[in-house]
Amino acid sequence: MLVTNRFVLDEDAAASFTERAHAALAALADRPGYLRGRLLRALDDPRHWTLLTEWESVGSYRRALGAFEVKIAAVPLLAESVDEPSAYETLASAGPAGPVVVGVSDRATDPHR
Repeated sequence: MLVTNRFVLDEDAAASFTERAHAALAALADRPGYLRGRLLRALDDPRHWTLLTEWESVGSYRRALGAFEVKIAAVPLLAESVDEPSAYETLASAGPAGPVVVGVSDRATDPHR
């Protein structure tokens, strides 16, 4: 499962934001089910940032959000993200020069199954 939290900042807020984002990423990385994460900034517009994390399951991500350390270091930052859907399930993937592997949705009523 992939979680994308997008942020739009004033350029003078970047230093403070990156410090808080590093702390959030560290807190999330310490939770069971966390696979990897990245802090990204748009090349074309440095005001746009994304905190991207990957999790074993939606349950592991939701449990991570309830951890004390995450509530202190990550949840306040995540609350500042753009108000839009942020959790995505993988429905297809492909490695370099590899085949497309189709997954099954966890959504019970998914019309794209």
